[in-house]
Amino acid sequence: MIENRQESLRLLEAMIFAADKPLQVGDMMQWFPNVDEGEIFELLKTLRQDYDGRGITLVDNGGYWSFRTATDLSEQLNMEVEVDRKLSRAAMETLAIIAYHQPVTRAEIENIRGVATGRGTLDILTESGWVKPGRRRETPGRPLTWVSTSGFLSHFGLESITDLPGIDDLKSAGLLDRRPAVQTVPLSGELFDEGGEDAQDSDE
Repeated sequence: MIENRQESLRLLEAMIFAADKPLQVGDMMQWFPNVDEGEIFELLKTLRQDYDGRGITLVDNGGYWSFRTATDLSEQLNMEVEVDRKLSRAAMETLAIIAYHQPVTRAEIENIRGVATGRGTLDILTESGWVKPGRRRETPGRPLTWVSTSGFLSHFGLESITDLPGIDDLKSAGLLDRRPAVQTVPLSGELFDEGGEDAQDSDE
């Protein structure tokens, strides 16, 4: 028998609010030793009516009771947060190859980089909105090609793909080594000086 209904409602409210998971009536009865299940349900019904129309509501999901935010407020509570994250070296290299060599297949990207390209790398660039699948090549296997998007141009302030900096521009900005990418391999006779001894490395 509930002696003080208002105090019991307050206790029930605090109990549900403080619980780390939804509660069943059996859980609640531990704090109401002299009250039967029917009276607990009456308290829950009253408490749910008290919260009706407010920002927080009391809900019953299959006998498990908990407080939830009102469903009609869900759209207003949604908040989009932009999270900055750095691209990995593999992702940056892959993006540059696609931008400069598009349309380009995954095999061609791997050939240029010299290493296998993980599926996650292309997934990250696709999710960022910077690359997308292009047409399939009319070659055996019809491999899929990859191209950059308008989002890529917008992010990097480019009007068209032709506005990408050239090799000289990249070198002057310090983004590329000024030395030739591939050194000329000397003939076998040039590896030795006139005395027949190994020539010194030019870097030494």
